[in-house]
Amino acid sequence: MKKIYSCVIAVFLMGLMLLPQNNVMAGNKDRSGQAGASELLINPWAKSSGWGSVGTSCGQGLEALYTNVAGTGFTKGTEIIFSYTNWLKGSGVNIMAFGLSQKIGTNGGVLTAAVMSMNFGEVDITTTSSPEPIQGTFKPSYLNINLAYAKAFSNSIYGGLAIKLISESISDASATAIALDAGIQYVTGEKDQIKFGIALKNVGASMHFTGDGLSFRGIIPGHGNDNDEFTVEQRSAKYELPATLRIGASYDFLIGDLHRITLAGNFTSNSFTKDQFTLGLEYALKYYLQLRAGYTYQDGIFESNVSDRGTVFTGPSAGFTVSVPFNKEKETGIAIDYSYRATNPFQGTHSIGIKLNF
Repeated sequence: MKKIYSCVIAVFLMGLMLLPQNNVMAGNKDRSGQAGASELLINPWAKSSGWGSVGTSCGQGLEALYTNVAGTGFTKGTEIIFSYTNWLKGSGVNIMAFGLSQKIGTNGGVLTAAVMSMNFGEVDITTTSSPEPIQGTFKPSYLNINLAYAKAFSNSIYGGLAIKLISESISDASATAIALDAGIQYVTGEKDQIKFGIALKNVGASMHFTGDGLSFRGIIPGHGNDNDEFTVEQRSAKYELPATLRIGASYDFLIGDLHRITLAGNFTSNSFTKDQFTLGLEYALKYYLQLRAGYTYQDGIFESNVSDRGTVFTGPSAGFTVSVPFNKEKETGIAIDYSYRATNPFQGTHSIGIKLNF
């Protein structure tokens, strides 16, 4: 019965992977700029971003929180990651991310908590009446807090759910929302070398800004007395979250006991931007070294003008991981991850992370 159930799941996932060729081409360039909270589309983790975030099917551990939350269910003990990203080098934007995954008992699943914060530096305060920056500065704040739970439902099927709090604020206005991610991964093959995955991300209510920054002082028409002043609060328009559907597959080529080469593919259907296809390749020398590269394609990616391309990213990405194991049997140790994502303009996006498994 379990084998039949596993086969049904495999066929279902393979069918979903074929849908993008026909009916799931939901990306709409005409809606670009209409969504908010675009930071939800940024992968802040150094390892998974090194091959284009292609790990919908094969991402495992804490970093799977971005690609497919089901992959966090593979955590075997405690995993801690700190990551720093120099976003679009030259823009002055930096991203800090911290996460913790913890396995609960033998069959209790895995709990994951993570925080992502964007730093834009200091911005001059100006108004229409005082256009010169003489009123000081403020620091915009983007903060995403994630709490996830994932579990192995069988030897082949992993599922997960994440809830995230999104907060955006400036000195006198802010917006908040709650969104959900859900995903499933299916593992098969004699040595678990074949993997499929599907994830739905950033599903939630609309956001809108509130605060003193949307109000102003006015005077009642026909009265010139200052005592007749009143406060007018403007209502900001609502904006939707950038929901995405990710479908992926991967295959591990196992060469002896030391070497592994993984080929992975991914389709991303974006609600407000162009759909994307990503192909990634990763080489691993046991626990010690991993090299990876990826390429993300979307309509117009070869255009030199960023407005025609629809993104500052030009497609290529690459990265590596160097690990020092503490216990090879328990797969504990420390690892350093690095990734680079090519852009035009700017000087690329660089991420570096430190991971502890124990």
